[in-house]
Amino acid sequence: MRWTGVFPAATTQFRPDQSIDLDRTQAALDALVKDGCHGLVVLGTCGENNSLEPEEKCRVLRAAVEVTAGRVPVVVGVSELTTSRAAAFARQAADIGADALMVLPAMVYVPKPHELEAHFRAVAAASPLPVMLYNNPPAYRVNIGLDVLARLADVPTIAAIKESAADSRRFTDVRNAFADRFVIMAGLDDIALEGLLLGAAGWVSGLTSAFPRESVALVEAAMRGDLETALRIYRWFMPLLHLDAEHDLVQSIKLAEQVMGRGSETVRLPRLPLEGERRTEVLRMVEQAAATRPTLGRDPASL
Repeated sequence: MRWTGVFPAATTQFRPDQSIDLDRTQAALDALVKDGCHGLVVLGTCGENNSLEPEEKCRVLRAAVEVTAGRVPVVVGVSELTTSRAAAFARQAADIGADALMVLPAMVYVPKPHELEAHFRAVAAASPLPVMLYNNPPAYRVNIGLDVLARLADVPTIAAIKESAADSRRFTDVRNAFADRFVIMAGLDDIALEGLLLGAAGWVSGLTSAFPRESVALVEAAMRGDLETALRIYRWFMPLLHLDAEHDLVQSIKLAEQVMGRGSETVRLPRLPLEGERRTEVLRMVEQAAATRPTLGRDPASL
């Protein structure tokens, strides 16, 4: 498992009646791979994991594994109300053919550190797949503290952490505490470049689903030390990247996909599509970004 490069947090596509559209989901995933993305994260927040039934999650994962056909790794979100359900899905994911797990804290309940540790240990033990922990305190009210990471360092399959804390100092704190024990992936779009410059190996990105080539070019520029190019792309991208930190990020990203001809804005309840002034605002931002796309110089898919 290569934890490096751009891993879009891919969306799940729905028909107007809110049933899953596997054909359009596969088409969107295939396009992301062809545009140079280095891996895919399916059934995360943007994949509307918690709006899907257990059987539907398996169908989406099977479709992702099928269309990807080994070209890039498929990382699947594990986000459940209970530890037992999370462990069960982790086992199923391995059987279906996922390459790795992105494991979230149990939903709703805010655990104490030893409970958080127990949850991650149990899920990791249920599957042979490598695990990326997902730290997102603003969204899930749970922080995977350095103390918890220290106690999990003996679990060999826990390999990486998706870091979505809003404080960029976290990247340095994790590296100082653990050196290279955990691969760090930048997880909050609007501090992605900061994370890459501070030691993140790659970027799990929401807005990549709408602008994959620019995302790949940004990461490749940062990795080769071309800060001028990276900053040019990042500054162009930033108004949209801020959307990833909002509670309506899924609706915004799917609207951006629709504008760019890469998917539909249809979401599943309890979410509803953006409307009114908010929809007008996001549309304006996406259209402005599309009209001012930076010249990338070379094909990111060839890098």
